[in-house]
Amino acid sequence: MASPKDFGGDLFDPKSRKINPKAQEQLEKTIEEHNHAYMRQKLQELDGLINNNATLPVTISSIQLTGGAKTRRSFLDRIFHPLLSVNRDGPYTFIEALREVGLAANKLRRFGIFHDDISITVAKPDPTDPSSTISDIDIYLKAREQGRLSFRSGTDVGELEGSAYTNLSLRNIFGGAESLTINAAFGTRTTSSYSATFNTPLFSDPDYQVSIDALVSSTSKPWASHDEGLKGGGAKFTWMTKGAHMHEFGYTGVWRQITSLAVNASPTIRHDAGDSIKSSVSHIWTKESRDHPFIPQRGYMLKTISEIAGWGPLQGDVAFWKSEVHTAGALPIPIPGIKGDSGVSLTGSFRGGILYPLAQGFGSTIKPSRTNDRFQLGCADVRGFKLSGLGPRDGDDAVGGDVYTSGGLNLLFPLPRTGKDSALRFQVFANAGRLLALKNYDSGDEKGNEDTSITQKHQSIHLAFIDITRKTRSTPLRNGFSDKFEVTAGWLIVLGYVNEMKMPSYGDMMEH
Repeated sequence: MASPKDFGGDLFDPKSRKINPKAQEQLEKTIEEHNHAYMRQKLQELDGLINNNATLPVTISSIQLTGGAKTRRSFLDRIFHPLLSVNRDGPYTFIEALREVGLAANKLRRFGIFHDDISITVAKPDPTDPSSTISDIDIYLKAREQGRLSFRSGTDVGELEGSAYTNLSLRNIFGGAESLTINAAFGTRTTSSYSATFNTPLFSDPDYQVSIDALVSSTSKPWASHDEGLKGGGAKFTWMTKGAHMHEFGYTGVWRQITSLAVNASPTIRHDAGDSIKSSVSHIWTKESRDHPFIPQRGYMLKTISEIAGWGPLQGDVAFWKSEVHTAGALPIPIPGIKGDSGVSLTGSFRGGILYPLAQGFGSTIKPSRTNDRFQLGCADVRGFKLSGLGPRDGDDAVGGDVYTSGGLNLLFPLPRTGKDSALRFQVFANAGRLLALKNYDSGDEKGNEDTSITQKHQSIHLAFIDITRKTRSTPLRNGFSDKFEVTAGWLIVLGYVNEMKMPSYGDMMEH
């Protein structure tokens, strides 16, 4: 056992300054081991108590929450009243009561108005209370409310854009987990963006949410020789079903302006310049089971996006049906000699979408799609191309396409000396993509005209090796085409080939 002399002096002498680092480290280690042993013992005792009384019939006579002074009583009653035994047909078992109370506590956490450290205490009521029975238990929850006001500011760099942002959030505004979020951002591409979103849960349930939002933004799009301004708003209803299926149904109304055209803007961009109003309804379905959204080791993600604009009573001056499918998955790769997860994983993804113009309102005339409604592909979607570098072009302008597919495979390795838990990864990938234009919407003809001026570029195969130190450009295998690009956080050695083919001009489509 360590003695006071091991520390180079008398522990009770305040003038003593000499400390043996090894002895102090050993003492701290001994204290830590003692605390861990004590906690393990208490957890074992608690586990044994629960197991021995798991099937014991109990009735919940009362539930009390402390630390919720800013939250409405009526809001909390919807969560806890159904748990009281007086509101049930029969008694709980002890383990059932703990599970139901735990689910209610988890609901409180998911609202985002309480800190995560919500504690639960089970106690027997006062035996002198004549209204209590031998099976009664009282539940006490202790929580800490988060502050109602939060403010953040910072900078973002990614996808060839740098921006600065500010964010103001108001939580639990009316005591029912309502929130108001106000954002302002300024960047190199999104020159200005202001948005506000009000969100509130329904029925005191975090699985059902309603939100109303408004947006004003201005974005520079040099790949298509114009700027775009947006002013609008919308409303969304989000709900989660059993099995963690997330649904979102929403309406959006937005006034769009294509303006500030460059001197060399193409005829397609000039034709679409000016104002347009989009009035649309949309539905998004998501199923997410990956263990991490960015560097998953296992699991899958499925997502569908459907939007109808300008058709029937929706009005507006653009009309189309737009649908997308996103899929992604990950598998862990075992490495001999390494127990558990090695940190090496194989991930894959596939995306596809189609935009099909419709007749506006209740009419029968179908107009071609507009530049600001079409899909854009390149850069982050298919590595090796600049932003919006794939798809139909009119001169130097990327005018977008109506049908696209893209997919890729990625092999991720932990970097040496960082470990598998680090967010840094060494990556080898292969990806491909294609973006096309539709023609003759009324006749269903989707074949391109080989005699038009818009060139369609697509990457068929794309292989790369990533390092974190330099930057370079894509390199073709054949056909003589290469798109230059730079990677600000590293460099890519890319092997691939690009085909060029003729696609119908949107100006030609207007004549059909």
